[in-house]
Amino acid sequence: MSIARVTELSATSETSFEDAINEAVARATKTLRGVEGAWVKDMNVSIEDGKIKGYRVNLEVTFQLED
Repeated sequence: MSIARVTELSATSETSFEDAINEAVARATKTLRGVEGAWVKDMNVSIEDGKIKGYRVNLEVTFQLED
C-alpha cells in the first residue's frame, strides 16, 4: 500500500500561466521526491494601469511518502 501527501504551492510569472505552472512544478520536484501530479486549483492575474502585470497559479502537488 502506498500513501501520498498533497501540498499547496503558489507561483507567479510575468510571462504566462504556463510559465508559472512550470516554475511551481520545477520547484516542487527540486525539493520533493516522488512527485506524481499537480492540480491547478486557482489562476489569477494582477493588473496595473489596465494591463496584466503578472500571472499567479495555486497548485496542489501530490507526492508519495517514503516507507
